[in-house]
Amino acid sequence: MNPVPILFVDHASAVGGAERSLLLILKYLDRSRWQPHLACVGGPLMEEALALGVAVYRLTMPRLRRSLRALMDWAYTAVNIARYAQRVGAALLVANTVRTAFYGALAARFAGVPLVWYMRDFWLAETRPRHLWIDRLGKQCLCAAAVHVIANSHATAGHLPCPDKLSVVYNGIEVNEYDPTMDGAWFRKQYGIPQEVPVVGMVGRLRPWKGQDRFLRVLAQVREIVPAVRGVVVGGNPFAIPNDYPQQLRNLTTELGLEGRVVFTDQLKDVRPALAAMDIFMHPGDPEPFGLVNIEAMAMAKPVVAFAHGALPEIVIDGVTGLLVPAVDEVSMVQAVLNLLQDPARGRRLGIAGRKRVQDCFTAAQMVREVSTILERILQ
Repeated sequence: MNPVPILFVDHASAVGGAERSLLLILKYLDRSRWQPHLACVGGPLMEEALALGVAVYRLTMPRLRRSLRALMDWAYTAVNIARYAQRVGAALLVANTVRTAFYGALAARFAGVPLVWYMRDFWLAETRPRHLWIDRLGKQCLCAAAVHVIANSHATAGHLPCPDKLSVVYNGIEVNEYDPTMDGAWFRKQYGIPQEVPVVGMVGRLRPWKGQDRFLRVLAQVREIVPAVRGVVVGGNPFAIPNDYPQQLRNLTTELGLEGRVVFTDQLKDVRPALAAMDIFMHPGDPEPFGLVNIEAMAMAKPVVAFAHGALPEIVIDGVTGLLVPAVDEVSMVQAVLNLLQDPARGRRLGIAGRKRVQDCFTAAQMVREVSTILERILQ
């Protein structure tokens, strides 16, 4: 039996969580059964896909706006995607992001192939939209266009209006690439962090909903009890979104008296050395549709302190692999961090249990196996 061609589509110019998940799917799909192709806009995603031996086709996918030009862009790009799908004989078209789902819905109709929509966000926009009815209408349209929808968590699935054609597949990572015995001394030395002090850190793009401002406020309160503690904020602006949030964070750092006590690393290609240097991983953001950084921290055997909202309760088992606190309750988060700083042995036990949970529930192999099963079911 010849491998079945599938065309995956992604719009991102940088590699975020959705793209990292896609790359693992492209890497581990059984090539004797599937022949993956990728249409994208170029940049790091294209380069990494090419390195995996995947055939890649370059597209332009501008943001969809309410204008005549946007409608023309939508049609033009959809036609190009349809041409690629027909050229490779794709049996399925898989849209990996919200934007590509809108392009893919039209392209799938042009090409006469089924559309699979991989939904990795709560909303069709980056954050909660002002007009929820528009979001609901858009989701209804995309659900109608797709033969199947894959959500990355039950929290994400709860925002979708098509439970009859919906599956949940958790994101996975290559657990063996995360060594919990990695020494964080090099990272600490590079950023001037003394080896003997406790470190609390977080990872995330510098966007307000990721919660770096909450991280700073929590850290400032923790320092009142544990003055030696240092903070590490990993993340930058990989998608080059214009915003003044980084400057707000710098101002807040000064206001809270944290200068010299917290490190901002900007975007790191490899977060493992930073995670190795942390004693506690904190997730202080708004509700996450998944939160890949949490399973990365758990794979490095770090205890996670997070708000109990979004998909976090599906990832972190409270009191077993980390500590969950009431949503947006900074006082409770301060207390949870202090509890682990004052009982390091407990933190180590939570970290070990966290790695075991990732090995059991969040591996790349399991993710790809479940996706492959869904694709098989669609074709049948």
